[in-house]
Amino acid sequence: MSVFLQLPKDRIIFQDELFFIIRDKYPVSPGHSLIISNQLRADYFDLTNDEKFHLPKVIEKCKQFIEQDFTPDGYNIGMNCGEVAGQTVMHFHCHLIPRFKGDMADPRGGVRHSVEGKGYY
Repeated sequence: MSVFLQLPKDRIIFQDELFFIIRDKYPVSPGHSLIISNQLRADYFDLTNDEKFHLPKVIEKCKQFIEQDFTPDGYNIGMNCGEVAGQTVMHFHCHLIPRFKGDMADPRGGVRHSVEGKGYY
């Protein structure tokens, strides 16, 4: 069973018919949140078409929750699909990571830095 399906209900800050939102237990920035499928799906490519269509709406909802408590200057949206891509919990989850001016010396390249040495071009 997925660790996400065993979370205490008080960790869930929003839930609808397809997804729920929690704050990341090990945040990389203040407000770092996860959008998780209600049904066990391995990753983004395993979501149903209805789930894929609905996901952007839940990302927007998650952004609203973050902005109730924080004032980020930007965001990274991330999904790790498969072990080789860094996925450690094999249950679909999308990271919404608030970014703040000065949180990195040079943020250019963003998610391109997920492969060492390939972020700069």
